[in-house]
Amino acid sequence: MENFRKVSTSEEESPLPFPELPPSVVEMKVKEGSKIRNLMGFALAHMEHKGSRQIVFSGCGRAVTKTITCVEIMKRKLGGLHQVTKVRYQTLREVWESAEPAPGGTPHHLTVHKNVPSICILLSRDPLDPNQMGYQPP
Repeated sequence: MENFRKVSTSEEESPLPFPELPPSVVEMKVKEGSKIRNLMGFALAHMEHKGSRQIVFSGCGRAVTKTITCVEIMKRKLGGLHQVTKVRYQTLREVWESAEPAPGGTPHHLTVHKNVPSICILLSRDPLDPNQMGYQPP
C-alpha cells in the first residue's frame, strides 16, 4: 500500500436500526471532523425550539466517541430523555490510486471495503419500550 494513495472514502447507506421512527425525525450524522458545538447547537434547537420529540445520533469508526459525547451533553442539558443504543458494523468503501502510474498508462485503482464499528443512539422525550435491547431510562 506504500505505492498507493487514498483518493476517496464513502459510507454505504444503511437504514436506521429503529423501525418505528417517523420520517420527520432528525438524524445527526457525526463525522470525525465534526465540531461538537455545531452539532449541539443544531440538535438543541430542534429539540427545544422546534418541539421535536425524538432525535438520532449516528457515527462510525473514529466518530463513535464523539457521537457518545454529543448524546451525553444532550441528556445533561435537556434531562428526562429515554435512550436506545444500537451497535453494529458499517461498510466503508475506499478507493486507492497508484502513486506511480505504469509507463504510458493510466494509474491503477484499488477498491477496499472495510467493516468499521458504528453506533446509533435514539433519544426520545416520549417513553420507549423498556424491554428493548439497549434501552436506558432517564
